Amino acid sequence: MTPMERLQAALNGLGLKAVEARIEGLLEQASKKQPSYADFLDELLSCEVDARRSRYLRARLQLAHLPFVKNFDQFDFGFQPSIDERQIRELRSLRFIHEASNVVFLGPPGVGKTHLSVALAEAAIQSGFGAYFMTAHDLVTDLGRAYREGRLDRRMRVYLAPKVLIIDEMGYLPLDEMGATIFFQLVSARYERGSIILTSNKSYGDWGSIFGDPIIATAILDRLLHHSTTINIRGESYRLKDRRKAGLFPRAEEDDRTAPFPSSPTLQNGPRRQGSTSSRKTGAPLPAAGRSADSP
Repeated sequence: MTPMERLQAALNGLGLKAVEARIEGLLEQASKKQPSYADFLDELLSCEVDARRSRYLRARLQLAHLPFVKNFDQFDFGFQPSIDERQIRELRSLRFIHEASNVVFLGPPGVGKTHLSVALAEAAIQSGFGAYFMTAHDLVTDLGRAYREGRLDRRMRVYLAPKVLIIDEMGYLPLDEMGATIFFQLVSARYERGSIILTSNKSYGDWGSIFGDPIIATAILDRLLHHSTTINIRGESYRLKDRRKAGLFPRAEEDDRTAPFPSSPTLQNGPRRQGSTSSRKTGAPLPAAGRSADSP
C-alpha cells in the first residue's frame, strides 16, 4: 500500500470525508506554495470544518420545515416603502432571540410577511439557533389531534424546543374553542422562554374574531406583545404587481388591499379585559392535558 493509499484509508477511518476528497489537490497545492506545517494543517482542518458546518446547516434547514429558502438580499424593500429598514437591520442582529422576544408581521396577502419571517429563521439557523415553521392552522390541527389522542404534552414539546417558532398565516381561518385554548397554552408556555415570529393578515383589533372570544384574544396578545416588535406592512401584493400593471385589478380593490393596518391591540367585538381576568378564563390547562399518557 502506498503512502497516499494509507493516508486516504486513515482519513476514511476517521470520518474526514471532506479532507479525503481533497487531499491530493491540497498536497499538490502545498508542494507549490510550500506553506508552513501549521498553515497546511490549518487549511486541511478548515476544509473539514467548513464541510461539516455546511452539512449541519442543511440538516437544520430541513428540520426547520421552512416552505422555501429566502434571505434578506432577495427582498425588494423598494417595492414595500412602508417597511423601516432600520427595524429590519435591528431584527437581523438576532438580539430578539437572545431576549426571547417576539416579532409580528402584519399586512395584507402578498406583501412579503412570510419571506421576511423565513429570512429571519434562516439567519437564526446560520447563527446556531433552532427554528421551526408551521402555519397557524396546521399547528392548531396538529396539537388538537394530539390532545384527542392523549399525547398533548409530548407534542407540545416539539413547539417549545426551538429557540424560534414561526407561526404563519394567523387569521386566515378562525379557530374553534379548543384551538384557541391550545394556542393560548402554547404562547403562554413560550412566554419569555423562546421567540415567536408570527404573520397575520388581521390587525390586532380583529383578533377577537379569529379566536371567537375577545377575552382569550386579549390574553394571547398580552403575552405575545409584552416583549415584541410589530412590523406593519401597508403595501400592495408583490405577486399581483404585474397583473395590476396590466389593469386586471380595479383601483377600488387595490385601495382595499393597501389600507393601513392599525397596530393597536384594542379588540373589536367586545371590551378589552385585564390580563388577570382573561387568565382565570383560559389559564387552566385543557382537561386531559394533565392526565396525558405522554406526561413526563
